[in-house]
Amino acid sequence: MKDKQNLLRTLPKVDKIIDSLCQKEFFKDKPYQEVYDAVANSIDFFRKGILNESIKTFSIDDIENEIVHSLNKSLEFNFKRVINGTGTILHTNLGRALFSEGLVEHLKNSLIGYSNLEFDLNTGERGSRYSHIEDLIAKVTGAEAALVVNNNAAAVMLCLNEFSKNTDVIISRGELVEVGGSFRIPDIMELSGANLIEIGTTNRTHLEDYKKAITENTSMLLKVHTSNYHISGFTKSVNNKDIAELAKQNGIISMEDLGSGVLVDFSKYGLKKEPTILESLNSGMDLITFSGDKLLGGPQCGIIIGKKELIKRLKKNQFLRAFRVCKMTISALEFVFKEYVDENTAIKNNPTLNRILENIDIVLERAQILKALLNSSGIDCEIIPTKAIIGGGSMPDASIDSYGVIIKNIDASLIEKSFLKQPIPVVGRIQNNQFFIDLKTIHSDEYSIIVDSFKRIIECA
Repeated sequence: MKDKQNLLRTLPKVDKIIDSLCQKEFFKDKPYQEVYDAVANSIDFFRKGILNESIKTFSIDDIENEIVHSLNKSLEFNFKRVINGTGTILHTNLGRALFSEGLVEHLKNSLIGYSNLEFDLNTGERGSRYSHIEDLIAKVTGAEAALVVNNNAAAVMLCLNEFSKNTDVIISRGELVEVGGSFRIPDIMELSGANLIEIGTTNRTHLEDYKKAITENTSMLLKVHTSNYHISGFTKSVNNKDIAELAKQNGIISMEDLGSGVLVDFSKYGLKKEPTILESLNSGMDLITFSGDKLLGGPQCGIIIGKKELIKRLKKNQFLRAFRVCKMTISALEFVFKEYVDENTAIKNNPTLNRILENIDIVLERAQILKALLNSSGIDCEIIPTKAIIGGGSMPDASIDSYGVIIKNIDASLIEKSFLKQPIPVVGRIQNNQFFIDLKTIHSDEYSIIVDSFKRIIECA
């Protein structure tokens, strides 16, 4: 106890340390409050260490080093770049769709000053933020009109609230999906004010089920694409064309929540067939909603396309104000859709499409380069075939051939934990107690970051 008290008495006072540190070059340009907090936290760290006997001795240099560490940590941005070595292209936890260098440059140029967000340059009067993108989206998708909100759940809720509040919406039980974070279609419908009418069973729903459920209080037939899971075997669902025709016959609205939303027919390139936006439109659906940051490869948003008179009504709904998108989303989305005017341009420049459709030999070449760089740094590794996935609640039963670099003779959990603490964190995978990086989601400018991270891990081991 006496030793503890002696150590506690030797801890310097906060103000005294600050006066001393502020004379040193490293601390001169740092915000005073940040320095004060770092000093206070560091003193508290040593005090607790003394009391629980994890610290038996220390020097002023030890305290200063802890202060520097604490200060650097507090000055870091929480939101930062991360290297994705998981092989999941649209990794929800890592930000989903990547922005291309061209898009980032465009955002810089369009956002660095004021903008014509809601200013009509032709009339010199107030304009609409949606005017920058609605005609372009309609042109690319083939729809009559378009509207953008802040995510697809908001898009669905806005449509249901406008067209189905206090009325019935018919949906198949097999399409009552849950998306990430426990957000469920039934809950969204309840919040919108619509009445949920379930038909069919989990695995089988017939057109006759829809017909029998329609009443005078029915306002909409809703179809939800199960983009984040797949049911196979003894199944039956009703196609869009039949649903759209039935809705038309009964004077009600047909709507499809496509979820991911894709403009490119992946089956042309040897991948699993995924319903496209164009196919949904051609089926006769009145309204279609989909996400911007999934297979489209753009910013987070919800896109609504369909009949002009319906979109016009949505623009007057009071929820639109709560769901509206910011200038960055509008600027980014315009750039992305301009590239989609030509499919080949989109595939070449859109990072999401490019990574999904790139040749396997290109991935192997990246793996060979990374392996060579790691080997030259004394890190034992080898190339293995892997299966990458699209992710983001898109095409759940589709995998893409890929290659990974697996690390040998270093504890996998040590690598995993150490990588997360790097200046630019690296997220990989563990397989058979070995850590590996899938090259499907690695860019060539990330090799040196990965190699340098490994070097630091080895030095500290």
